[in-house]
Amino acid sequence: MRTQVAIVGSGPSGLLLSQILAQHGIESVIVENRSREYVLARIRAGVIEHGGVDVLTEYGVADRLHREGQRHDGVYLQWPGERRRIDFVESCGHSVWVYGQTEITKDMIEIRQAAGQQIFWEVSDTAIVDADTDRPKVTFVDADGNAQVIEADYVAGCDGFHGVSRETIPASIRSVRQRIYPYAWLGILAEVAPSTDELIYALHPDGFAMHSMRSEKVSRLYLQVAPDDDIANWSDDRIWDGLSTRMALDGWSLASGPTLEKSITPMRSFVSAPMRWGRLFLAGDASHIVPPTGAKGLNLAIADVKRLGLALASKINDGSDDLIDRYSDDALERVWQSTHFSWWMTSMLHVPAADDPDRDFLLQMQLTQLHNVTSSPTSMRYLAENYTGAVLPWP
Repeated sequence: MRTQVAIVGSGPSGLLLSQILAQHGIESVIVENRSREYVLARIRAGVIEHGGVDVLTEYGVADRLHREGQRHDGVYLQWPGERRRIDFVESCGHSVWVYGQTEITKDMIEIRQAAGQQIFWEVSDTAIVDADTDRPKVTFVDADGNAQVIEADYVAGCDGFHGVSRETIPASIRSVRQRIYPYAWLGILAEVAPSTDELIYALHPDGFAMHSMRSEKVSRLYLQVAPDDDIANWSDDRIWDGLSTRMALDGWSLASGPTLEKSITPMRSFVSAPMRWGRLFLAGDASHIVPPTGAKGLNLAIADVKRLGLALASKINDGSDDLIDRYSDDALERVWQSTHFSWWMTSMLHVPAADDPDRDFLLQMQLTQLHNVTSSPTSMRYLAENYTGAVLPWP
């Protein structure tokens, strides 16, 4: 088959890119190795920067977000005996929205399929060939076992960290920088109304804890655990006890409820550059991973595909090479800024291992940093600008 842009991956990156391209009159085909049901069930991030909301609104996929999403104008930073609020609007004039990535994906699948978007689900043996020529192809085996070939003008790799797109770029060209953190997040989705009006980031000697939310009736909560821990070691009672202890504050209590989902996620910072090789372009997790502390993963994906969609439209419709040639460098500027902020937040809030000889010193440094961040208008502005995405212009 023939199309203008072949998109590998039907997560938010691939779906949003197809929506942007369609509004510029450009055809695309999406291939996805998972089933539609699996993609719709994945539990992921839920904090969207103001610029991300603007992009989703501009391209017509934010109607339900505006109806059901929750705007947040700040966050709480907490350590034993203290909980202080960073006011985003007062500090930098922007807010964030809480709306689950699962819901964004659901909205975009419905919108794209209603528009006739061709999506191949449950494919296997996907490969990107001839990406360094003017006739790139995506080959795969469809759900019925038939070998397929998509001939395209360009290929967009939106297939995440474990996909085939990044590995298609020769190792001699790729530069990889990463940090694997000595801790992980145990996350739960719980059927209980949030116990807070804003997200809580808490430092405690037992480890980091976080209280987020998905709706007025569903909460998302996290605990710092060892990266080799087993979810089987954590009963619901143990999880709620840990959350209550780490977020304890006089006059406040954490409400508990039935656990709908729980899992352990390792944490890493990872950047692979460049984000372009010939006519193959990477976007989102295919090129970069950030720890979830700074709520940047989904937002970087949205920024990438907005930039890539405009670049492809400029090239295909107007014949201009300017945006497409700048795509990788321009995208990586935001990637590295967000990578730094995510590393900074993670380092400030996660306790060292019990056997770390510098543990007491490092804990005291973290407490001092939290006090400084919540006391200095300049430091509060730094956190607010980076958290809301206002530190750099959106594409």
